[in-house]
Amino acid sequence: MSTRTPVACLRDRVGSTVTIAGWVHRRRVLKSVAFLVIRDRSGTAQAVFAEPPEVAEETVVRLTGQVVANPRAPQGVELREPALEVLSAPEKRPPFDLYRPEVAAGLPVVLDHAAVALRHPLLRRRFEVAAASVAAFRRVLDGQGFTEIHTPKIVATATESGANVFQLDYFGRPACLAQSPQFFKQAMVGVFERVYEVGPVFRAEPHDTARHLAQYTSLDAELGFIAGHRDVMAVLRDVIAEMAAAAGPDAPAVPEEIPSIDFAAAQELLARNTGEDPRGEPDLAPAHERRLCEWAEREHGSEFLFVTGYPMAKRPFYTHPDPADPVRSNSFDLLFRGLELVTGGQRLHRHADYLAVLGEAAAQYSDYLDVFAYGMPPHGGFAIGLERWVARVLGVANVRGATLFPRDLHRLRP
Repeated sequence: MSTRTPVACLRDRVGSTVTIAGWVHRRRVLKSVAFLVIRDRSGTAQAVFAEPPEVAEETVVRLTGQVVANPRAPQGVELREPALEVLSAPEKRPPFDLYRPEVAAGLPVVLDHAAVALRHPLLRRRFEVAAASVAAFRRVLDGQGFTEIHTPKIVATATESGANVFQLDYFGRPACLAQSPQFFKQAMVGVFERVYEVGPVFRAEPHDTARHLAQYTSLDAELGFIAGHRDVMAVLRDVIAEMAAAAGPDAPAVPEEIPSIDFAAAQELLARNTGEDPRGEPDLAPAHERRLCEWAEREHGSEFLFVTGYPMAKRPFYTHPDPADPVRSNSFDLLFRGLELVTGGQRLHRHADYLAVLGEAAAQYSDYLDVFAYGMPPHGGFAIGLERWVARVLGVANVRGATLFPRDLHRLRP
């Protein structure tokens, strides 16, 4: 069996006979010579023929030939007159030319034909960045003593209050798809102290916007024995810095200390500078997130901004209040390039506090509350939306463009 050489390695094999395999990315026939550009997972390389091979673009081929230096060829090398074997011939043409530098199709076309459209190098890069970002997320947390966990996605009750869950029949009993691993990762703080998970979450919210999905990938972390939510923010900063470093040349600079603004101060700032008065609102509107990010970049030179101290009324029931002002929460959002990227904070950790907050609803969460009856340390955590991260890093306008086979209000296929 011959050894296959990735095309990115051909520059190190000048003068050698090698075998490469991949797809015909581009076919060009001139008067006296023909070129095939071959694409594999590592990049593209050029093969030169005196007689043009009868192969179409996206044909899967294997070529064996000598590597020759040519400064005008991609990578400065090419295969001359290689033996060509067709492994698989396409039955259809792609919906747009994959060899063109830009994607000559709109988002609906790309999503409808994702299996082939994502072969385009620009589109594929989005998911290479996603993979590198997840590896960086794991790398930082592994280095800080976290344990990776894998929690159920079929659950008996909603993680958050409200009806925004996908309901299902679980052998005759009502169940739903998990909105987050929140309850389970808190429980595992009682076992491992520090845990994280990479997995899907499901939100049955009827949003049809460029920032919402019905299913997305959440990078969750939870850690125990904290003094407050700023301990969580410090871990998050390390994670984001490593993810940015892994994302390549499009990555933002992450300051040693990400600037932070209190929610009430953010509202005052917006009221002074926008002609609007958002004071009294329990959350930030998307336009306000954009303006705050512009302010952070202008005043602090940072594309990231922490907003802290959101009103308790807007945060989930398990959020820890600010001991100095119980109306405010020990929580935060991390904004990035005009968009909320991360939500996190300190959680309640005493059983009696949960009973006081939930009141008669406590019975609905009996399994969850039982965790706190056996003693839990002060803890907190965060969740990063992977698709939002990639879309912001690469300047993708719609989060669906950074999602493999997205699920939203309208799309269930492919």
